[in-house]
Amino acid sequence: MDAALHGHRRGRPLRAGLPGAVVHTRAGLIDRPGIRVLLLDVEGTTTAVSFVYDVLFPFARAHLREFLQASADDRAVRGDVAALRAERRVEADPGAPEWPEGTVAESAASAAAYAEWLMGRDRKSTALKSLQGRIWKGGYRSGALKSHVYPDVRPALERCRAQRRSVAIFSSGSVLAQRLLFEHTAEGDLTPLIHAYFDTTTGRKQAASSYRRIAEALRVAPGAMLFVSDVPAELDAARTAGLGTALCVREGAAPAADHPVVRSFDEL
Repeated sequence: MDAALHGHRRGRPLRAGLPGAVVHTRAGLIDRPGIRVLLLDVEGTTTAVSFVYDVLFPFARAHLREFLQASADDRAVRGDVAALRAERRVEADPGAPEWPEGTVAESAASAAAYAEWLMGRDRKSTALKSLQGRIWKGGYRSGALKSHVYPDVRPALERCRAQRRSVAIFSSGSVLAQRLLFEHTAEGDLTPLIHAYFDTTTGRKQAASSYRRIAEALRVAPGAMLFVSDVPAELDAARTAGLGTALCVREGAAPAADHPVVRSFDEL
């Protein structure tokens, strides 16, 4: 999912006793000796791409200006706006909207215009992802939003817990957005089954250094982790860092890649 609760992204140290006994009989990628952590992408992996693009993104766009106006005095939101302004100052695209300095209301309007412009280009802006997460929080809490996860996700997370393996999430969506998504699913609250969350404050998903940082934060060797994503370039970066990998293909033909392919978490 293309990241706020950033202070929580490191999670808790893993228990020294992992991995423990494996309880299910099917041999899979996660059953390789030494695998202690299942690291998951969100969009296209745990959750349908259509939910993100047809539900979450339109909701954020529709409520963006109202949210910025109503939250003008919120310190965290002001921080997001300041981060957006800093991004705009170094924006290389000459088509980006201007950001005239002025009143609080004018600043909110400038932030909204630039955020809408970024959304139209699906930019992985950390400040934008943080704002989106805050907007979605209101939608989830009001009941206007209910998140989608594939039916095989919860059983896979429960298997990991039974095996004393940990589950972590790495998404370009903010940590807040990740927590909200897994808390408000049609399958129930999945957050008790998830150990830690990481977003783009950790680094780019196509950079090997990001995966090394995650391993360091979780206090495991990179080789003790299995990363599952639908994006081959992310898997390439994870493999370079030393992680095991699996390409998740939920629909259609698998893209050209030399990673093991799974179409369901039952195959892990």
